[in-house]
Amino acid sequence: MIPDQRREHILKLLQERHVLSINELTSMLSVSHMTVRRDIQALENDGKVLSVTGGVRLAARLKSEPSYLAKAQLEVPAKRAITRAAAELVRENFTIFLDAGTTTLQMVPMLTDKVGLTVITNDFNVVAHLMEYPNIDLIHTGGVVSHADHSSVGQFTADFLSKVNVDLAFIASSSWDVDRGSTTPSEPKVVAKQQLMRIASKSVLTVDSTKYGKFGTFRVARLEEFDLIISDERLPQSAVRAMADRDVRLSLVSPD
Repeated sequence: MIPDQRREHILKLLQERHVLSINELTSMLSVSHMTVRRDIQALENDGKVLSVTGGVRLAARLKSEPSYLAKAQLEVPAKRAITRAAAELVRENFTIFLDAGTTTLQMVPMLTDKVGLTVITNDFNVVAHLMEYPNIDLIHTGGVVSHADHSSVGQFTADFLSKVNVDLAFIASSSWDVDRGSTTPSEPKVVAKQQLMRIASKSVLTVDSTKYGKFGTFRVARLEEFDLIISDERLPQSAVRAMADRDVRLSLVSPD
């Protein structure tokens, strides 16, 4: 079996089993560990698979996002660690944007003692939490309501963002990888996120490692377009190396 045939066979096996170990593949294909690792690397370079500890899985297309309430219960220690690092970037008298999402929501308690802070957001939950802190100037973008995400999206939101200046934008993502960038299955989110990146002095992607290797239909931005990406230490080393090769600025934190 030539390499291209073998790699196609690996993809077919992964479609049936979803995740396979290196040992399983060497047995199924009757080849060496080194050959399997080369095949995985080639498939990963093509964005078709993702290396995991001791094995490989298919890169996953994200057709829809979980509900806001469901997402709020996932990966809480990692989200707290990520947003703690993000909050340290906020200085006195900054204007920041908190993108809608359960990761950025975790940052809210870390901002309440900041001096002269203005927070702009499209997230209704962020507004509800910060409403109790009159020391923070609070602005909601308005726009078409996404009930599933408790947020505003679309062109109206983007038009509002074209009228403001932001020091730091903290941007959420449901899926990301080094080849496809930050993506979403929801087209109305794209226009607002892209406008946000245009008007912000710095854009920071705050996203946990479990979302890596997944991709939606619509690209928001290449990873190189973010000034910083904050994620957690569980990110695959192959991804860390690939980002370093592309000069992506990455900061990894340890989950609580």
